[in-house]
Amino acid sequence: MQNRSKPTVAGSYYGSPAEKQVFLRKVFDDTASHYEAIAKWGWFGSGDWYRREALLRNGVTPNMRVLDVATGTGQVARALMKILDNADQIECVEPSAGMIEESKKTVPAIHHQSTAEVLPVESERFDFLTMGFALRHVDNLEDSFREFRRVLKDGGTALIMDVTVPKGAFPRFFFRAYFKYILPIASGILTWDKNVYLLMKYYWDSMDQMVDVDDVIRNLKLAGFSNVQHNTLLGCFSEYVAVR
Repeated sequence: MQNRSKPTVAGSYYGSPAEKQVFLRKVFDDTASHYEAIAKWGWFGSGDWYRREALLRNGVTPNMRVLDVATGTGQVARALMKILDNADQIECVEPSAGMIEESKKTVPAIHHQSTAEVLPVESERFDFLTMGFALRHVDNLEDSFREFRRVLKDGGTALIMDVTVPKGAFPRFFFRAYFKYILPIASGILTWDKNVYLLMKYYWDSMDQMVDVDDVIRNLKLAGFSNVQHNTLLGCFSEYVAVR
């Protein structure tokens, strides 16, 4: 069965779904040096606390071996380092070479350059798998989730964190105003970098076209996961939890 996620072809970012990964690698490579600062002030400094709390709440323990998919500049990996006994217990997968270089500055773990659909790691190697705020960048959900299941040990858990646009008209209005207009403009001005402005515009457009919750849950089940759950926090944070 094919992945039914919505195509994130917004505006003139890329001409066809086949060009999506080329665009993403370039825009993340071009903005990697600014990404940490934008993420920190863009979410009012709450990101580090939220990631660590989500990891603990969903079952990460000090002795686990964890794979962090779409690691970016290492934000989830650094939260894991505060919980695990040693950074050697983490491996990171990220498509953007620029983001990997930024992550390596603070995360002394193995980094692999690849997408979620092809994880270059051994089967049944990890106790826990994380993916933070990158679900919209995945081309094929079912293929990716089958890879997630392959690399997890029996009983292992996958935690996928992402952003959900609020449903209520009032919170959605302010959410849209902030992420569509305020954050891109402010980021572009503060960095004086047109690529940062482009990335943050894309951030909202891809968020607004986010794959439906039901599609994510269905594809996790199709990939063979059990105990699939979805929780929403504060109306805008989605957590998908599934067990091999």
